[in-house]
Amino acid sequence: MGTHPHVDVIVVGAGLSGLYAARQLVEAGRTVAVLEARDRVGGRTFSHAIGGGVFDLGAQWIGPTQDRLAGLARALGVKTFPTWTHGRKILQVCGKRSTYTSSIPSLPPHNLVELELGLRYLDHVRRKVSTDHPWEGSAEYDGATVEQYKRKILRSERVRALFDVATRVVFGAEPSQLSLLHFLFYLNSGGGLMRLIEAEDGAQQDRFEGGVQGLSLRMAEALGPAVHLDCPALSIAQSEEGGRVRTARGDFEGGRVIVAVPPAFAARIEFTPALPAARDLLTQRMPMGATTKVLATYDRPFWRDDGFSGEVVCDEGPVTVIYDNGDVGGRQAALLGFVVGDHALAFGALSEEAQRQRALSVFARFFGPRAWEARAVVIKDWAADPWTRGCPVGSMTPGTMIPFGPALREPCGRIHWAGTETARQWNGYMEGALEAGARAATEVLVG
Repeated sequence: MGTHPHVDVIVVGAGLSGLYAARQLVEAGRTVAVLEARDRVGGRTFSHAIGGGVFDLGAQWIGPTQDRLAGLARALGVKTFPTWTHGRKILQVCGKRSTYTSSIPSLPPHNLVELELGLRYLDHVRRKVSTDHPWEGSAEYDGATVEQYKRKILRSERVRALFDVATRVVFGAEPSQLSLLHFLFYLNSGGGLMRLIEAEDGAQQDRFEGGVQGLSLRMAEALGPAVHLDCPALSIAQSEEGGRVRTARGDFEGGRVIVAVPPAFAARIEFTPALPAARDLLTQRMPMGATTKVLATYDRPFWRDDGFSGEVVCDEGPVTVIYDNGDVGGRQAALLGFVVGDHALAFGALSEEAQRQRALSVFARFFGPRAWEARAVVIKDWAADPWTRGCPVGSMTPGTMIPFGPALREPCGRIHWAGTETARQWNGYMEGALEAGARAATEVLVG
């Protein structure tokens, strides 16, 4: 294939972060080449037409304080609509089921007091962790797991089970796998645990008409032939003059390189010369979470007819959280289930038909036999995706943040790092992906 024309900046990864960085650079008058391993743009966003609607099989929500994402949507002409939250919610933990309509789960009074005190303490502690320099936090926190924190602060099994569900859904990982310092930083970057898990006034407040992948598609359309699909980066070599990225579609040369893929995936690229040891060791300690989305479409939202919002929290699995995921304007009724953490790994070992049966059985457990009458069931296992290997985010294991955290954003010569895992605010979310892309572009422009 030879060598492609020299550009100012090569961007590896055409997800939101990489495309946004390229967009900023082009607006500043720089030339770019965006290399994407998949046959599509969008990274961990993937919108799919099912029945009479378009649904997101990856990231899909936007909430308050995600201003950069909201601004991009306005600029690209992509509208949002509210997540359906009307009706009774269902909570089932430790074998006991209850319903409620507020943001506060229906628990016995002593459990509610324990939950409130635990959340207050968590809010107090997470505010002490800097979002700019979280590696300056407590070594005790970095060496501890979230599981250890949970067992120290929370006493009742029901409240612990509720905390486990929240952690699994946010990170796609078990509390025993996460550094407490990373957990606190992550919560602080998004405004606290309640903001991360709530729909109303939370991270799941609104969705995008036509699917959120539309943002990436429109940015890529504006970049035109600068975007190269089916073009995974195999190696990156740099010198004083610039960088060379080797792909199966030829070599790309540029003055600088922005790598906008998760740290665990960046580790699969061969670098010459070798990256600093701290950066290499970091990428070995940020595994991706395990998340599978199950979408079932129906002729009508029968759960609404019965007075339910469609929202379920359950600790039994395999589906632990359910949402009403109907398309805008009620064009297509749908339920969305999340299979996360260890549940997702076990679920992924089943046949597709077995997965379908297990998921619908959970929907039917909460909403009755009509849940079996799904028109379509679509399952997206992100851990099985060859160019993602997990969702929603790469997280740090215990003992990682303090010794290796500074390498997360620090440029390595002419190589710069983007991707939502490098964000200061809304780390792990689409908002964070945009922030990281803008930061990397700025580093290039002022460097």
